[in-house]
Amino acid sequence: MEPLQFLNPNGDFTLRKADATSGLYFPLVNAGGMISSITPTLAGDCKTGQNTYLLAPASNETLHESRATRNFWLCIPGKQPWSAAGQSAWQRAALHSPEAEEVTLTAGLLWQRVLRENKALGVQASILSFVPAGGDRVELMQLTIKNTGTAPLAFTPVAAIPLYGRSADNIRDHRQVTSLLQRLCVLEQGVELHSTLTFDERGHKPGTVRYTVLGCDATGAGPVGCLGSVQSFVGEGGSYDCPAALAGVKPTWLHPGDTAEGCEMVAALRFADCLLAPGAETQFTLVLGIDCAGEEYLAPGAVARALEATKAAWQQKCSVRFTTGNPGFDAWMRWVTIQPELRRICGCSFLPHHDYSRGGRGWRDLWQDCLALLLTEPETVREDLLDYFAGVRVDGTNATIIGRAPGEFVADRNNIVRVWMDHGFWPLLTVNLYLQQSGDYDFLMQQRGYFCDQRLARGEKLDEHWDTAAAPRKLVGGKAVTGSILEHLLLQNVAAFFDVGAHGMLRLRGADWNDALDMATQNGESVAFTAAYAGNLLTLAHLCSDLARRGTTTVQVAGELCDLLATPAEQYQSPASLIAARKNFEQASEAWAKGPRPVATADLQRALTAMATHLQQKIRAQELVTDGADRSWFNSYYDENGTQVEGNRNNSHTVRMMLTGQVFTVLSGTATPAQVEQIIRAADWYLYSPVRGGYCLNTDFGPYGKDTPPLGRMFGFAYGHKENGAVFCHMAVMYAYALYSRGFAEAGNAVLGALYRQCAHFAASRIYPGIPEYFDPQGRGMYPYLTGAASWLLLCMLTQSFGVRGCKGDLLLAPALTAQQFDAAGNAVVECSFAGRALRILYHNPHFVEPDAYKAATATLAGESYPYNAAVGGVLIPRAALLKLDENETLTMEVTIHE
Repeated sequence: MEPLQFLNPNGDFTLRKADATSGLYFPLVNAGGMISSITPTLAGDCKTGQNTYLLAPASNETLHESRATRNFWLCIPGKQPWSAAGQSAWQRAALHSPEAEEVTLTAGLLWQRVLRENKALGVQASILSFVPAGGDRVELMQLTIKNTGTAPLAFTPVAAIPLYGRSADNIRDHRQVTSLLQRLCVLEQGVELHSTLTFDERGHKPGTVRYTVLGCDATGAGPVGCLGSVQSFVGEGGSYDCPAALAGVKPTWLHPGDTAEGCEMVAALRFADCLLAPGAETQFTLVLGIDCAGEEYLAPGAVARALEATKAAWQQKCSVRFTTGNPGFDAWMRWVTIQPELRRICGCSFLPHHDYSRGGRGWRDLWQDCLALLLTEPETVREDLLDYFAGVRVDGTNATIIGRAPGEFVADRNNIVRVWMDHGFWPLLTVNLYLQQSGDYDFLMQQRGYFCDQRLARGEKLDEHWDTAAAPRKLVGGKAVTGSILEHLLLQNVAAFFDVGAHGMLRLRGADWNDALDMATQNGESVAFTAAYAGNLLTLAHLCSDLARRGTTTVQVAGELCDLLATPAEQYQSPASLIAARKNFEQASEAWAKGPRPVATADLQRALTAMATHLQQKIRAQELVTDGADRSWFNSYYDENGTQVEGNRNNSHTVRMMLTGQVFTVLSGTATPAQVEQIIRAADWYLYSPVRGGYCLNTDFGPYGKDTPPLGRMFGFAYGHKENGAVFCHMAVMYAYALYSRGFAEAGNAVLGALYRQCAHFAASRIYPGIPEYFDPQGRGMYPYLTGAASWLLLCMLTQSFGVRGCKGDLLLAPALTAQQFDAAGNAVVECSFAGRALRILYHNPHFVEPDAYKAATATLAGESYPYNAAVGGVLIPRAALLKLDENETLTMEVTIHE
């Protein structure tokens, strides 16, 4: 297997024989909403949304199943038609033979170039593909054809782009009927397709979207002939990889002004015949557009200029850059850094593995993606965060799907009434990072409305009097309701505290972070997120203390929430009392009539601390399990039977362990330092799989059957796949972050190192650079690009490993880099931004001391020295000191590390 090789620190790389690996694809996207996927053989799709696909929707399986792919043909006299993409029947047949063509892919952020050579024919094709940065909804292809033989090369060039031109729904919903609505018109430079109607039996609408494919040769001349219908191109009994129109059957070529209608369409563009002398080359440009023809990209030099602008734009998006002792890791992190931006554009849809959903981002995705954006584009995030809080209901639950417009929310993708019990946890995590990075505590006092729909009582009932037409989604109890961001956060976390099951842990309800734990809605409990919410309650208590120190000693809180907060602490031990208090609160929240009341921040701090302390003590006393030997960890869940899921089952040799409960007990501070050490030992023993890239989500719970915990669909999956025991990168990275945050840097680095090595081992992972959702039992990366693991990895590397993070608005430098992360000179560098200033921070560790034995002793910035501050565990640089310096210059800081 050819290794993937990085070419430079920007992440550009090369890969030979890329066409010999299944499932490889790039996302090609821009801020305008153009979303393409493309393989080394040009398979994939192109769209701007669920209902606007230029190329037919692609899933991971159709990448190799479908022959309807982008293509460019050379019809060479006396030879079989040759596909520059390798997509002819005879080229595919030769793929695994000695006659296989030489293929080399070179790529970067976000562009690819595939070089293919057929020595027998004496021809070489270089195909450049990218979506230009900016707002143009176009995909660009530029082909360079070179004669590598010793004799002149004559050929007829024909581009062939299959046109789908409608909604993804129509793949299995009236595909043939919707083809009857298709209308294609031949233009001077190519073709345009539109539908007379968008087919919807609930109400058909006029078709307004225009799909275009334009092209030109090296002289700027357009095609000399076109074919529009698939039948005219592939012919009777033919196919896309052996089209009759190129194999001797003479079709009737169309010309500007001609049309085709009522059938499946293709943009087959025939250009003028070419004759190349040995060593000579020529060029062709294609522009695929959706409501954007893009004729300007056919101008001389336009594609080259657009490529350079696109490269620069994506590099600028990667505003955080690491330089360690491992250049391959540094280049790989360039790809990880852009993954949150890909999620912002694509949501969790529209790439071949992500062949579900209809666009939009989920609630959890929204907040976790902001973790990375706060580090790379902090100036853009504040208003977004404020808008997101408009998705919170007054009962503490929230809408689950977020639209593209600011403040646009949907209760659920499939209109199913359900509550993910973890959703209230994530907003505070993100807001606290924002507050620490910015010092903007006024943010907590900003007013925002609440989301309102038919769902009441944490999804347990529907409002029978709800009038969808008359009731705007911002009305509660018939009136507009607003509250501070602090109130929104209190509602989410305090209401969750009272939503307990029989064991006093928070109810699992529809699921938590693990969506596949969806079959324990009545009696399931999530110990993992009980610990997570305990950590949140402590964070809220600290924020109340911070507000008081800043002069905000009283805040306004809704009366309904005040009554809930007033529940006596002695009732916390009784799940029945907590449930009764929750139901009273939910009943009152339907009217929301009590109005705001002044509450002392000191009183809030005490109440929140008491809640957090109760949960943490209960988990430590009740949920610690063992294997019957000398390893212990925390149980993560109770199933629908009310049974504790983990531990040594029935004193047998069957030990069950899950990673999620360990992550959140460590992260929240629920696990004591001694218990963290025990968790590390148990995870290393039961969950670590070096072949698969690190720490599995759970041990094998056995075959699906009567002994399977009634907990969720995950146990129906084959073990080692997805949520059932895969190395799930998101939770693995969170495990690393949790370990770093508790001072176990070497263990945290080991987790990240295992993931990186698996990603970089192309013979096993078979993925382009970046971190995937998970690794399967063979160690293959699955569901690349659109994963929350990327945000957490960037957050972990910058704020924990390199220790560059905010502390109430000031800059804290508290590195935890291991000795192997420094280069041969003992240096490690990170380039990032803070307080609107570009920073270059150089850590110097001349004696290669490990993090448990060193401290960042001094930092030098603009001639000023800043000493180690024991109170915060690092070097603290006041924000005011940074703001005095030139915002147009990169500020260099040197930090010396001593034992």
